[in-house]
Amino acid sequence: MEDPEEFLGGLEGKRVVLDEVHRLQDPSELLKIAADHHPSIKVIATGSSVLEASGKFRDKLTGRKSQVWLTPMNARDFDDFGGVSLSQRLLRGGLPPFFLATDSAETEFQEWIDSYWAKDIQELFRLERRGPFAKLLELLFLQSGGMFEATKFAAPCEISRGTVGNYLSVLEATKVVHVIRPFSSRGPSEIVSAPKVYAFDTGFVCYFRGWDRLRPEDMGLLWEHYLLNEMQSLLQERPVNYWRDKQGHEVDFILAGRGGHPTAIEGKWKATAFDPAGLCAFRKKHPDGVNWVVCSDVSKGFARSYGGFTVRFCGLGELRSLLRVGSL
Repeated sequence: MEDPEEFLGGLEGKRVVLDEVHRLQDPSELLKIAADHHPSIKVIATGSSVLEASGKFRDKLTGRKSQVWLTPMNARDFDDFGGVSLSQRLLRGGLPPFFLATDSAETEFQEWIDSYWAKDIQELFRLERRGPFAKLLELLFLQSGGMFEATKFAAPCEISRGTVGNYLSVLEATKVVHVIRPFSSRGPSEIVSAPKVYAFDTGFVCYFRGWDRLRPEDMGLLWEHYLLNEMQSLLQERPVNYWRDKQGHEVDFILAGRGGHPTAIEGKWKATAFDPAGLCAFRKKHPDGVNWVVCSDVSKGFARSYGGFTVRFCGLGELRSLLRVGSL
C-alpha cells in the first residue's frame, strides 16, 4: 500500500476491506485516490474510532465517504442466533467472540482492554499514564448508566478534575463510553448540565461487576443498555438524551424532534415494572410528543393512558420499525 496507484490498479471492480486503516501513514491519501480515480472499487475502511480521531488523516474526505458506526450486536444480529437466550446476550455482551464463547471470557475481556490501551489510546492520543486512565474506565463501567460528576472521580483516580474530563473525552471519542446529555428547556427545575455515562457493551458491565450469572434484579439495568445500543445502531450519530428534574423524576431516553416534539422512551425489562411518575413529570414540562415503553416481554404492542397522555408499550421489533422509517 506504499504505492496506492499500484495497489488499487489490481483491484478494479472488487470490494476491499481495509481493517484498522488509521495504522497507515496517510490513510486519507489511499482512500481519496480510490474515490477519485478508481470508482469501480468499493472500499470499506474500518478503525477503532471515528476517522477524525486520528491525526494521520490529512484530508477529511468530504463528499467521498459515508460514515457507519458499528455498534455491538443489535436485536437483528441476535435474531440470527436461534435458540440462544437474551440473558446470554446481556451477560456476555455484543462482541461476537465473547458472545459465542463456551467458557468464561474473563481473560478475553482483560486482553481486549490491554489491546484498547496499546492500539487505540497510545497510538491515537499519546496518553502516558495507564493507571489513572484504567481506574477511571473501571469506575465508569461499575456505575454505568449513572450520573457523572467529574469531582467524584478525581480523588480515587489521583488526577485533577480537568484530567478526568479529558480522559472522558477520549473514552467518548473511541466510543468505549457513551455520554448521554440532558434534554431541557432550561427550566429552573430541570437538570441541564450533568450527563449520564454508559459503558458501550453489557458484557463489560457484567465483567467489571463480577457477574457470572444474572439475577432478576440485574436485568433492568442491562436491558436499558441494550435499548440504547439498539437506538444507536439505527440512529447512528443522531443525539440521544435523557431527562431528569431536581425532584428526581427521570425519563431514560429522549429523542429531540427535528423541529417537532420530543419523543420519550423508557426501557423496562417487564411491562409491569413501569412507573408513570417520570413521564408524568416530563409531560407537564413538555406536553407534546409520543411516549414509548420498550419491554422484553411485550410481543404485541398496546396503549395505556396516564393523566391525560397515552403511552405505547412495545418490544424492540416495533421500535426498530419506527426508527428505521424515521417516525420518531
